[in-house]
Amino acid sequence: MDRGGCQMSGGGGGGGGGVDRHGMITLEDLESFSEDQLSDSGNGSLEEGETMEDENSDRLLHYWQEVARGHQVEVSEDMAEPIQQLSSNNQGRSQREHVPYTLLTRKEKCGELLYEKRHYEKGHWACITMREDTYEQSICYGFMRIMRYICQQNATGNYLGMTLPIVTVVRTDENHSVISHDVTVAYFLPLEHQAQPPQPYDSDIVIEVWPATTVYTRAFTGSTNEMTIINQINTMGELLDSPGVCVNDSFIVAGYTNPAHSNRQNEIWFLERR
Repeated sequence: MDRGGCQMSGGGGGGGGGVDRHGMITLEDLESFSEDQLSDSGNGSLEEGETMEDENSDRLLHYWQEVARGHQVEVSEDMAEPIQQLSSNNQGRSQREHVPYTLLTRKEKCGELLYEKRHYEKGHWACITMREDTYEQSICYGFMRIMRYICQQNATGNYLGMTLPIVTVVRTDENHSVISHDVTVAYFLPLEHQAQPPQPYDSDIVIEVWPATTVYTRAFTGSTNEMTIINQINTMGELLDSPGVCVNDSFIVAGYTNPAHSNRQNEIWFLERR
């Protein structure tokens, strides 16, 4: 896999807008703020010429800037509009499209689901690969650029719509003890845009067709940092009957819920070799 690519392929290398305590910016955090909460967070007064929408947008931006600063991540002023759009458009889980798949098998033990085997058809994904000083920074900055693409910085000039999960492609050493800071963030294009994906303005965002892929996936809850990802990779490797059928150095972390939630829903994906 090259720096600009992130194909979900079993043949080799290789998930809104808030910051959790480990530094990941995500789409769903934007939904935690209602109009009432935004109003309560300010002093209740508007500057001359300022509208309530402007004030709410500023409060959202300033909130994310304050939280991100504690994680050595800078949220620039031009993120105000994408943050506001994602907040206003994501009004409930029912409006979020999920990446389609076919369930092949489930492995259980004593009534506990250990993992699922799924088949994902080929599809278009918007991908960006980053290399920052830390793994968390790579995720943050990559996802903010994907956010801009979703929110009008594309050939249609329109908001494209939310899909789940937002996935992160991670690379490890042979012993699964170190995660590379080359991190790829990928967004599945909504079904209405699959036939003709809108091109991004950002030249580092690449629209790729990921081939049909078989995935072994295990759910886990909590935060997604380097330590938890390594632990989940090693745990999944021990549970698989034949780990050798899967790619050994690239994995996918799929995020479905707000990372600030105490019971955040994630998955680790192993990709079957092609």
